[in-house]
Amino acid sequence: MSVLKEICIPKAPACWETCGNCATGELLVSSVNVAVGDTVAHDDTLIVVETDKVSLDIPSPYAGVVVEVLVKPGSVVKEYEAIVRMKT
Repeated sequence: MSVLKEICIPKAPACWETCGNCATGELLVSSVNVAVGDTVAHDDTLIVVETDKVSLDIPSPYAGVVVEVLVKPGSVVKEYEAIVRMKT
């Protein structure tokens, strides 16, 4: 039986609280590496987010099939915001 899982932006590291956009929790989506219907392995990069100082790959915590992508390049996301839904 497959289960629908929602993948969210993780909490930013504490060290980011004093720098640029990270202090507000805003991250810019620079790329989306998956599309609806894609099969994803555990730890595959789903999206890449950026601040003024760093790029960060957001990996999948599950293996499964993407059923919905909730962000697009250029959008701003915050901690704990849903980015992808997938069947696991």
